[in-house]
Amino acid sequence: MNLKYGTDAELIPSADGVFEVEVDGVLVFSKKALDRFPEDDEIFREIDARF
Repeated sequence: MNLKYGTDAELIPSADGVFEVEVDGVLVFSKKALDRFPEDDEIFREIDARF
């Protein structure tokens, strides 16, 4: 994250296998909603497309 966007990512522990990625409060990826883990570079592609 730091090399590509100049900022750090923060891991917030949760329960029940939830894995979600938010940028400035905007949901970018949700394992819970999609019932799968992201593919390689999927999170970066989503961030690039939205911001």
